[in-house]
Amino acid sequence: MTDKAKDHVPEPTPQDAAEPVSSPYDNPTLELQRPRSSMLESDDDLDLDNSAFERRGPAQYGYADSDVAPTERMHRYEPAGAVAAPIGAETGAAPGPAKARRGTLDLGLLVLRLVVGGTMVVHGVQKLTGLWGGPGMDGFEAMLADAGYQRPALLAVLGAVGEVAAGALLILGLLTPLAAAAVLAIMINAWLFRQSAEPGLQYFAPDGVEYETLLAAAAAVIVLTGPGRVAVDGTRGWATRPFAGSLVALLLGVAGGVCLWIFGR
Repeated sequence: MTDKAKDHVPEPTPQDAAEPVSSPYDNPTLELQRPRSSMLESDDDLDLDNSAFERRGPAQYGYADSDVAPTERMHRYEPAGAVAAPIGAETGAAPGPAKARRGTLDLGLLVLRLVVGGTMVVHGVQKLTGLWGGPGMDGFEAMLADAGYQRPALLAVLGAVGEVAAGALLILGLLTPLAAAAVLAIMINAWLFRQSAEPGLQYFAPDGVEYETLLAAAAAVIVLTGPGRVAVDGTRGWATRPFAGSLVALLLGVAGGVCLWIFGR
């Protein structure tokens, strides 16, 4: 009887047969039940916000604390003990900012400095020695006296020596803003001297001021642009990237030439 009792399955009653048997297919929108521990519920379970890295610390991933930037959100993790390749090594890119290309700018500035500086040296030697048809010291002093300058003897020496020194500094590219400013002051006085000798505005040579105008403009350009890299001052920042200091030197050259003309006569 015991075996028959175990094998006996009760027959369904009419009441049970009347009740429908529920099935998950009866409701298509029914969410399938699943254990929460077996599947991921959301993106937070993937730990995409780098929280695992922050909780465990960078040491477990082979990084030092100083290598992790506070604002960095993405990391390329390497096994502990591995050496991380620097960024850009895979593509062959060189680290650091690219150096600016200047093309032929430095060569052009060298030519400009040589022409202006050489011209000033030649004119200074003419006044000092009388070579190449120059007036010499006596003739230069007489010219300054006729123009109304006070102490023409002292100004003759300062003017001739100043032309040679400023021209030599321009050729070398040494103290270039000051040397070019001195040339600008000398050319302003030469421009005013030649303009006052002829009535009205005379521009074209030989009686006009086109020569003095061209040299003065070239000197101002050198002050504003710097000597370039092919110069003694080529390694200085203001030699290739002039800014406020060069503007001050330009104003000093203009002011020096105008004040010498007004107060020196």
